[in-house]
Amino acid sequence: MYVRLGALNELQYRANFFVSLFQSALSVAVGLVVLALVYAQTPSLNGWTHSELMVVLGVQILLGGVVHMVIQPNMQQLTDEVRDGKLDFALTKPEDSQLIVSLRSLSLWQFTEMISGVTVIGVGLARIDAHIDAVHVLAFFGLLAIGAILIYCFWLILATGAFWLVNTWFLADMFEGLFQVGRWPIGIYPVWLRYSMTYLVPIGFAVTVPAQAVTHRLHWHTAGVAVVFAVALAAFTRWFWRLGLKRYSGASA
Repeated sequence: MYVRLGALNELQYRANFFVSLFQSALSVAVGLVVLALVYAQTPSLNGWTHSELMVVLGVQILLGGVVHMVIQPNMQQLTDEVRDGKLDFALTKPEDSQLIVSLRSLSLWQFTEMISGVTVIGVGLARIDAHIDAVHVLAFFGLLAIGAILIYCFWLILATGAFWLVNTWFLADMFEGLFQVGRWPIGIYPVWLRYSMTYLVPIGFAVTVPAQAVTHRLHWHTAGVAVVFAVALAAFTRWFWRLGLKRYSGASA
């Protein structure tokens, strides 16, 4: 129901499709130009070729589309309602509150980012001289789903902080800044930043690991760690959400 209503609302403003298409094309163009400039100076970056890094860029753009279409609109609505005391409307509904606040909003036209990401991934894979079988494809989609879950959990943890901080207008900009780190393989960063962007801010698992699955760079124990970490983070996010609800004082309080 929420998806249908969100789609109907977005279809009222069809000009936004062209705006989103332009933004997506611009993002892809900037990313490809930066890659071209880097690889004009070196044949590889920490062992990653130009084509392989295109796959990483494509995964980052694809997940960015998921974030901007589903995750971020809902998290921003959540923080606004906590500040204004309007979260009561979600909490009083006969359904799980976390589920409701995670699915109420849909920015339909952001699917252009997802299409752009898939296109960049396809071009990158076409330029890689490696055999990709069904196992690699299944691992890619499975790890991509895990990556989306990790990003959702991280965003919800940030949004839940609104129960304590109230004014959290800076969260979207902060997340965008952190998410841009995912345009590059996590292994190129210093050790302290590598671990921070893998476990504290799970961009490493979300972006680099799926790209490794289709570029023959994945160590299967890494995939296992990603699954375990996703389960642990989901459980922590659920606990933190319930803890935050205890702090909420809304319009009916």
